[in-house]
Amino acid sequence: MSITPAGCREYCATRKAQGKKPATYITELKHLRLALNWGVKHNLIKEVPFIEIPPKPAPRDRYLTKDEFEKLFEAAKAHHIKVAMALMIATAGRIEAILELTWGRVDFDRSKIQLQDRFTAKRQKGRAVVPMNASLRAILKTAYDNRTCQYVVEWAGRQVKSVRKGFQNAAEKAKLEDVSPHVLRHSAAVWMAEAGIPMEEISQYLGHSSTKTTRDVYAKYSPEHLATAANVLTFQVKCTPEQLFTGHFARYRKQPF
Repeated sequence: MSITPAGCREYCATRKAQGKKPATYITELKHLRLALNWGVKHNLIKEVPFIEIPPKPAPRDRYLTKDEFEKLFEAAKAHHIKVAMALMIATAGRIEAILELTWGRVDFDRSKIQLQDRFTAKRQKGRAVVPMNASLRAILKTAYDNRTCQYVVEWAGRQVKSVRKGFQNAAEKAKLEDVSPHVLRHSAAVWMAEAGIPMEEISQYLGHSSTKTTRDVYAKYSPEHLATAANVLTFQVKCTPEQLFTGHFARYRKQPF
């Protein structure tokens, strides 16, 4: 069987039809290329055929305003969905980190939450130690006083493995479209950037390994982003804006739309 550009496109179409995201089949094709390069290096094959990899799609820019989040939170029925939402927005943590969080890593005395589990060998991407704000503290204190197991997000004395159904039900009730748990992490980062929080702090809050990653995604939301560059482009005119357009608007107001 030969590898051709047409075959690569057909493979992508098949994976898409199976419900896989572009990132999945793009990664698979890259792994195939790596494997073939390894084969050439070890004289198992003569050459690597051209593998056509589709361009990476632009990231979705969906995030919630604070009003939208409040509607989503109020629309959630079950207490464990509300606890999960509060944790996601206040810690900017990924849903996996939130659902695996135990009370032993919630420090009420120091108002800190350690999203990373130091006693596991499992890879934990983007998990930081973050402060507990007043809003989240009040919710967690109530949850703690009524806890029935070691997990913060629980139901009937057991760890909750997924909040997808309850989350989507709340989004539908709040009439919010294209909302997923990860949107809350993105929203938290956008809120911080819009408030002028330095990229270095946002990066630490998100648990990014590099500030560059944070800056590439969230710098555009900062009120200071490109402001210095914009000020360089100021220019002088010898008349007021009103004088500049005198007669122009009067002439066009006579024209019917």
